Amino acid sequence: MKFRALLALVLGTLVPMVALAQTERLLKPEEINEKALVELLAPEETGAPAKRRTRSINVTREESAQPAAKPAAASLLITFETNSAGLTPAGKQSLDVVGRALSSEKLSSYRFAIEGHSDPRGGEAYNMRLSQSRAESVVGYLAENHQIERGRLTPVGKGPTQLLNPARPEAPENRRVTIKRLDN
Repeated sequence: MKFRALLALVLGTLVPMVALAQTERLLKPEEINEKALVELLAPEETGAPAKRRTRSINVTREESAQPAAKPAAASLLITFETNSAGLTPAGKQSLDVVGRALSSEKLSSYRFAIEGHSDPRGGEAYNMRLSQSRAESVVGYLAENHQIERGRLTPVGKGPTQLLNPARPEAPENRRVTIKRLDN
């Protein structure tokens, strides 16, 4: 993301960042389940045996010729108390599913950035602090309630810098938590 933001600044446009935000899919509380999270956050399996064995010739390209893999990420609508980093009961319920997914065999060896996002109401400095506090609240909840090592989770406050719905800045989807798998 840093590269895209830098590229956008160099080119004098924020269009790439807006396009990125608009293509991001948000999981609502009723859509958050372990299987979906593992699929979104686990690395793509390479070299896995095919379900049906056939004889063929495999042609491989050099690493540099292959497109870069999309970073594994999941944006979740995690609810907090108004103007607070306090989790609501629904937010805790969603994070219980996240905790089980991060403890799964496919994800237990990875580190993750926990990004807090906010809408622009209340000012940029306030929202940067609030989104950081919310990211830290998520990390604390996962560590305390699901025994996930804090060293695997890095809280990052994004404030209102990456609106998912720029047409409606106050929309609930702009107040979200994004979990991104980090390279180990």
